[in-house]
Amino acid sequence: MNVERLFDIPYYQNEKFPQEDAFADKVVGDWVKVSTQDYINYANSVSRALVKLGIQPGDKIAMISNNRSEWNICDIGIQQVGAISVPVYPTIDSASYAYIFNDASVKLCIVSDQELADKVNAIKGEVATLTDVYSFVDCKGATNWKVLSEPPNAELDAEVEKRKAAIKGEDLVTLIYTSGTTGNPKGVMLCHDNLLSNVKACEPRLPVGRDAKSLSFLPVCHVYERMIMYLYQYTGVSIYFAESLDTIGDDLKDVKPNVFTAVPRLLEKVYDKIVAKGDALSGIKRKLFFWSLSLGEEYDVVGKSGWYKFKLGIARKLVFSKWQEGLGGNVEAVACGSAALQPRLARVFMAAGIPVMEGYGLTETSPVISVNMEKDNKVRIGTTGTVLDKVTVKIAEDGEILVKGPNVMMGYYNQPEKTAEVIDKDGWFHTGDIGTFVEGEYLKITDRKKEMFKTSGGKYIAPQVMENKFKESRFIEQIMVIGENQKMPAALVVPDIEFVKEWASRKGVNFGSTYEEMANSEELKDRIAKEIASFNENFGKWEQIKVFEIVAGAWTVEGGELTPTMKPKRKVIMQKYDHLVQKIYSKK
Repeated sequence: MNVERLFDIPYYQNEKFPQEDAFADKVVGDWVKVSTQDYINYANSVSRALVKLGIQPGDKIAMISNNRSEWNICDIGIQQVGAISVPVYPTIDSASYAYIFNDASVKLCIVSDQELADKVNAIKGEVATLTDVYSFVDCKGATNWKVLSEPPNAELDAEVEKRKAAIKGEDLVTLIYTSGTTGNPKGVMLCHDNLLSNVKACEPRLPVGRDAKSLSFLPVCHVYERMIMYLYQYTGVSIYFAESLDTIGDDLKDVKPNVFTAVPRLLEKVYDKIVAKGDALSGIKRKLFFWSLSLGEEYDVVGKSGWYKFKLGIARKLVFSKWQEGLGGNVEAVACGSAALQPRLARVFMAAGIPVMEGYGLTETSPVISVNMEKDNKVRIGTTGTVLDKVTVKIAEDGEILVKGPNVMMGYYNQPEKTAEVIDKDGWFHTGDIGTFVEGEYLKITDRKKEMFKTSGGKYIAPQVMENKFKESRFIEQIMVIGENQKMPAALVVPDIEFVKEWASRKGVNFGSTYEEMANSEELKDRIAKEIASFNENFGKWEQIKVFEIVAGAWTVEGGELTPTMKPKRKVIMQKYDHLVQKIYSKK
């Protein structure tokens, strides 16, 4: 069969490679599986229920949930009746819910638990269009989603089939509100063709197929994980949902996935834990660990000698095999996106036999624009790989990456003027990212156009490049380079509290045990200054960080300093730590 709409995918899977475990959820310690046929049956029961409720084509239905099979079932059920899904981050505040619900004229909302039901009910009175709230579990203030289950009925089935037949690839299927680092979120309009073009273009780059398992834990409301799940379904890869972010380590060992997605921050944390364990070793085991690590940092996919490969084989057998076991032992690909990945991490993980494939994209491009792939040796560390088939990229005179192709969004919902700002009259989407091509075909992202700034001396600073380098220090968990219109760049630093405590204990020094104590520790500041000085050597004199302050707290999504995709909200951070910024630039 031809897959022309997203809701065709489950039927395609059932025809080509029906799965007993199309999905699997961890329930009270056991994996509960949903077959491809059950997936289709449940989705059709939802479609019938929505028709019976009076939902019309074009009506908006919000979903706020953790990753679970029910989300996907409702997604297909909503699509088949021509309604529009509006996935929303669970972590944003109620005021953001009110804005999104009103902007999209949301009619129904489906949540996953009591906390989210409470957040929605808190703003329900502010949203005139919102009639009902449903929940995947029993909770107060919401109706159990099981009522959205209507048994086969000739009249309802005929209506569902009629609506499905009327839906075209160019029709709007979802509104995804960008998390945004400033201002209100914008509703990105994506049609079936947008997402399907990305699924089909990414298929050749997925090194696994119908017998493979994936583990899903990145937010399903984000277009990245959502498109990847359509891709898994399209290729017959079973999807296992992690129980929670806290259980990912156990779930990896349990599921033994062949593939999963990750963001750089997660890989940084995995790496830091591995190195901390290596630090705790002694004698020959410790020397062997760090010999392997240094070997990994030299890794490249091209041009390594036979002698290097021989040594790497030893390191993989004695050290790196344990890293692989920690991820389940079967990983054939880790798709990494959302932010820049430190090249050092890519080198070390790939040396360890864990293929981390960095890619690049935006919500507005459904999302993937380019991605590395092991097939045909199309990997270049430090780049985001080659551009997808049928997608065209050009670099503007000012370095901005422009994109054209079937994956480019329909536009921003209710905001034609904002759409015109990013899609020019020739159809090029302006990403806002600065980049270049390496070897003529591998796309390399160098910074966000809006985040680059000039010092008062007229020198350009590209903060992301610098921040990524400084975060290679195990003492630094987060860092933000500042200095727009100032005489020099400076930085705000979040120490890696766990590593700092462990390091201080080994060295017999005391930097404190809380963020507040560490922020006031001159000894820690001196130690971090040494780290920054060593990394400064990678930059020009005008870029180097001479002054910084340690902040007294972590940056989190919940705290408002990070977007749900773990990007720093620079404006928020600058406002929150204005006293430290003033302190930095008041120094003579």
